[in-house]
Amino acid sequence: MALWQQAGLWGLLGGSALVIGAALACLVDLPRRVTAGIMAFGCGVLISAVAYDLLLEGYHQASIRPIVVGALAGSAAFALANRAVSRKAPHRKRSGEQQLEAGEGGGLAIAVGSLLDGIPESVVLGVSLVGGDGISVAMLAAIFLSNLPEGLSSAAGMRKAGRGKTYVLGLWTGIALMSGIASALGAGLLGDAPPEVIATVGAVAAGALLTMIADTMIPEAVEVEGGMTGVLVVMGLLVAFTLSQGGQGG
Repeated sequence: MALWQQAGLWGLLGGSALVIGAALACLVDLPRRVTAGIMAFGCGVLISAVAYDLLLEGYHQASIRPIVVGALAGSAAFALANRAVSRKAPHRKRSGEQQLEAGEGGGLAIAVGSLLDGIPESVVLGVSLVGGDGISVAMLAAIFLSNLPEGLSSAAGMRKAGRGKTYVLGLWTGIALMSGIASALGAGLLGDAPPEVIATVGAVAAGALLTMIADTMIPEAVEVEGGMTGVLVVMGLLVAFTLSQGGQGG
């Protein structure tokens, strides 16, 4: 199987968590604290994967300059794009009835916003295969554990805003497929790229993902979960750090 095909399947697996989360929202009415707790844990996992699998690895491949430039560019790009999307769907990750404010075009804005969240991480997942060391378990776990509460929370809000199950599941299935395509493109287009380019791409994604965590995921978790958010974030970070080290160091 070609490398880009493998990347596409891994990206699809990571994106499938969105569909699983959306399906759970359609089948059961989970307490918002449960969703927020999963989201907080996923934040910690994602922060660790970004720091060690993207920034530190990129620094070892290249130098500090592409890391700094790429991360700042990714952060600024996400912040600007998220601001534009949030004008139409300011509560796109909320599980309550806040999504009623989005109006008729809110579903599209939520989809665009989720692609905005998911494309950088999917591209990175594909790029992680380029070095020939196999898939990054920590990054895959981070993507899955961050996508699950995102799909659950957003889909629950969409259901309370009056959108049908077919619409909700179809929307998230489409986004999961786009995640697979983004991962395949990441591996296919960057397979022969020099280390500096790969490091820069990873840094751009890292900046975008960290900004996404700060702007959208943690505020939702703190609003609902409250005092335990920090503890859950730390737990997620430690689990991901352990996975990324592969048990090294005894």
